[in-house]
Amino acid sequence: MTVTPRISFEFFPPQTLDASFRLWETVQMLAPLKPAFSSVTYGAGGTTRKLTHDAVATIGRNYGLNVAAHLTCVDATKAETLEIAESYAAVGVTEIVALRGDAPKGASRFAPHPEGFASSVELVEALAKTGKFKIRVGAYPEPHPDAADPLADVTWLKRKIDAGATSAITQFFFNADTFFRFRDACVKAGIDAPVIPGILPIVSWDGTRKFAARCGAQVPGALDEAFRLAARDGREELLALTQCTGLCTRLIEGGVEDLHFYTLNRPHLTREVVRALGISPEVALEKVA
Repeated sequence: MTVTPRISFEFFPPQTLDASFRLWETVQMLAPLKPAFSSVTYGAGGTTRKLTHDAVATIGRNYGLNVAAHLTCVDATKAETLEIAESYAAVGVTEIVALRGDAPKGASRFAPHPEGFASSVELVEALAKTGKFKIRVGAYPEPHPDAADPLADVTWLKRKIDAGATSAITQFFFNADTFFRFRDACVKAGIDAPVIPGILPIVSWDGTRKFAARCGAQVPGALDEAFRLAARDGREELLALTQCTGLCTRLIEGGVEDLHFYTLNRPHLTREVVRALGISPEVALEKVA
C-alpha cells in the first residue's frame, strides 16, 4: 500500500512589490495543504536578512504554518548570527534550517567572517546549545561543488547530525536512484536522522539547467531532449507535471515518507504535483486530525 507522504514547502522573501504579491499568492495557495513545515530562504551573503525575518513572522502569524527560518554563516559575526536566531525565537519560530551559505555576490568561494562561524557544523553546535530550536540542515545527494571527494558530503552530513541537527533536506536531483544511493550511503555511515528529498518542480527548463550547473546536479540527457521537444510542441507544462509527479512517485514507492518542494514562489505546478500524489486540502486536514 502506497503511503501518502508528508509535504513541506520552501519560499523565498520578496525584494520588490511584485515579488511580495507573488509570495503571498504562493502561501495562500499552498497553506491549505497543511505542510509539516515551510522554510524561508536567506539570500546569498545575508542580503535578505530582514526580509527573511519579516516573511517568517508574517507567515507564522497570519497563516498558522510551522515556519523554519534559514540561517547562514555568511558575512556576520557569531554574536550577530545568534542574535538573529534569538529574534526568530522571539516571534515563535522553533525550527531553523542551518546552512553554511553561498559566497557573497562577486566572490568565487565561501570565506568565513573573521569573527563568524567557519562552517555549518559550528553553527549547528551553537544553535543546539541554546536548546530553543529543532535544527534542519542541507544535504547533497550529488557532490557539492566544494566537496573534496564523492563521500565528503556524507561525512559532512554525519558531522552536522552529530552536532545536533535532527533532519536534513537534500539539494534537488532528477533521478530517484540518485537519492536512494545517497540514502544508503547515509545509513552505512550511521546517519539515522531523516533525510528528506528536495524536489524542484520545473517551471522553467532553462532556469533549472542553470541552477543545476551551479549546485552540481546532473542533468540527464534524455530529460534535456524531452524538454527541447516539448518546447517545440508547446507541452512544457505537461512534461514538467509528468516528470515531477513521476519522480515523487518513485521516491514514495522506495519508502520515502517526506517530500520538500522548492516552490520558487511559483505555486501552481507544485500544487498540481501534490494533488496528483493524492494530497488535497481535505486529505491534509484528515492527516492533521
